[in-house]
Amino acid sequence: MDVYYNKRSNIMDIQTLQTFFMWCTIINGSLLVFWTLMVLFASDLVYRTQSKWFPISREVFNVVIYSFLGLFKIIFLVFNAVPYIALLIIGNNA
Repeated sequence: MDVYYNKRSNIMDIQTLQTFFMWCTIINGSLLVFWTLMVLFASDLVYRTQSKWFPISREVFNVVIYSFLGLFKIIFLVFNAVPYIALLIIGNNA
C-alpha cells in the first residue's frame, strides 16, 4: 500500500513512516527526559534563570513547569509513541 506524497514520485511506505516516527519518538522522548531531569535535579537553577526573565513566584513556577511537563508527555504519547507503535504493528502484520 504505497502513498504518493509529491510530484517527484517519491514513495512514502510503511518503512519510511516507521523510520520517521522512530526518530520523532527518540528526539522528543529525549527532550522529555532531559527536562524532567532538569526539573528534578536542577529546579533551583531553572527557576533562577526563568525568574530573571519573568517575574514569577516559586509556587506559580512549580505549577507551570509541572503542567508543561504533563502536557508535553501527553502530546509526546499521542503524536509520537502511539503512531510509532501502531506502525510497528501494521508493519509486522503486512
